[in-house]
Amino acid sequence: MDNQVTPPKRNRSGKVVHTDQKQIIINLYKDILITEPEIMYDNLMTRVSVACGIGILTVKNTISEYKRTGKVSSPMNKKKRPTIIDKVDDFDKNAIRQKIHAFWFRREIPTLTKMIRVVNDDPDLPNLTRTSFQRLLKSMQFEYTKRDRNSALTEREDLVTWRRNYISDIRRYRQEGRTIYFLGETWVNTGDSSSRVWVDQGLTTGSHNPTGKGKRIIVVHIGSAEGFIAGGLLCFESKKNTSDYHDEMNGDIFFDWFCGVLPLLKDNSVIVMDNAPYHSVQTEQSPTSSWKKASMIEWLKSKGVKTNPSMIKFDLLKLVRKIKHKYNLYVVDEKAKKQNKIVLRLPPYHCELNPIELAWSVVKRYVKANNTTFKINDVGQLLNDGIQKVTPEMWSNFVSHTIKEEDKCWQVDYISDEMLDEEPTSHVLTITGLMTSDSENSD
Repeated sequence: MDNQVTPPKRNRSGKVVHTDQKQIIINLYKDILITEPEIMYDNLMTRVSVACGIGILTVKNTISEYKRTGKVSSPMNKKKRPTIIDKVDDFDKNAIRQKIHAFWFRREIPTLTKMIRVVNDDPDLPNLTRTSFQRLLKSMQFEYTKRDRNSALTEREDLVTWRRNYISDIRRYRQEGRTIYFLGETWVNTGDSSSRVWVDQGLTTGSHNPTGKGKRIIVVHIGSAEGFIAGGLLCFESKKNTSDYHDEMNGDIFFDWFCGVLPLLKDNSVIVMDNAPYHSVQTEQSPTSSWKKASMIEWLKSKGVKTNPSMIKFDLLKLVRKIKHKYNLYVVDEKAKKQNKIVLRLPPYHCELNPIELAWSVVKRYVKANNTTFKINDVGQLLNDGIQKVTPEMWSNFVSHTIKEEDKCWQVDYISDEMLDEEPTSHVLTITGLMTSDSENSD
């Protein structure tokens, strides 16, 4: 009987290719290249695939990864754990920012050590370690301005510019007499209620409140100093089990609602909204480093930009960066323009500049105070009733309060400039640059 070599077993489609199998691919690839240095690329990939019994696409990806990184990655799917940046919501981030601003208003330099103490002493804010707090501040676009002994927490130039441009714009629109509408989203859980509820037997503690939060209703609305816009309410039951209501919305749902609301708004008006992803769907995507070179060239040519064959992707990306701001247009902004309305975007983590947040607090309080059945239909009705409770007079007060917050945000930049000029300032450092710094030990 002739000796026969048993062909390698084919790796089952969909089966995970482990690290040791990837290493076999690399070893075979190297061995064949040594013995046959002139072999064509496609033939080489086919030889490796047949020899190890693994699909040719996996072979190509593994070799490409090895060339790029010098190693092969583990295929183990690790559960993505939320970071401190994910765990702290926008309202808490805004509260932290306001605490930092409060230091400036007291004409006291806000340092990291002082801020950790103030934040951790507040029972309504999460308790944070020094490292976690630094990561959070970095995500909120804070940096250190190095002074003689300590490092003051200051906001990054691009964020300050965004905020001051926003305040300048909205002030100008008010002077022009335009109606300004404020758009926002929130949620209501069917299990939400006050700690005490009325039942037939009289006042009791929340023993009738279900232990879980229950189903969730996502809410979108828009209003001005004259009140909520009639016909502008969108609410629907959440289908996802997620802690962030933003995960439930998408660009299509929001765009359909937005198109229906636009005719209800006054002509030549302004619509204020934040930068949630579903608010910021672009009319077209501009090239990134993941694009094929040919696609980059095609995109640049379509914009009238000349290229030449000697350019590499790095050169092409430099050309893209010079012009992409002209084409990074948002779908909702362009739709509003066609109906003679303007979209004005809030700076990140500045929910105190949107008066609809104060309206939401009234609505949620009403729902919690009157929720006794914890049924989604009943909570939906309470939600509608709560919205009716927010009168035009209340809205006018909310807008007046927001204008005062705008004035504070405007003024804090002057105060911080003045105080930082009082003593010599060496340079600005990123949060990362001082993660292990001892510069604040003298607080």
